[in-house]
Amino acid sequence: MKNVTVYTKFGCPMCDMTKSMLNGEGVEFTTINIEEDEAAYDHVVNTLGLRQMPVVVVEGQDPFSGFRPDLLLTL
Repeated sequence: MKNVTVYTKFGCPMCDMTKSMLNGEGVEFTTINIEEDEAAYDHVVNTLGLRQMPVVVVEGQDPFSGFRPDLLLTL
């Protein structure tokens, strides 16, 4: 199984929809709130170059942001 990390922030409906869809598909994932973790914020914004939440990082794939059911179903 691939390692999946979902970077989120407070009050983000697309984050909630992403987590709900992953749970519904039985995909195990780790959630990291970038508003609580400064290093995670720095990683997402400065290393990955993404600002729209959620950011989904899947081992061996390019990260993506936003609610992307098409990509989530491939997990």
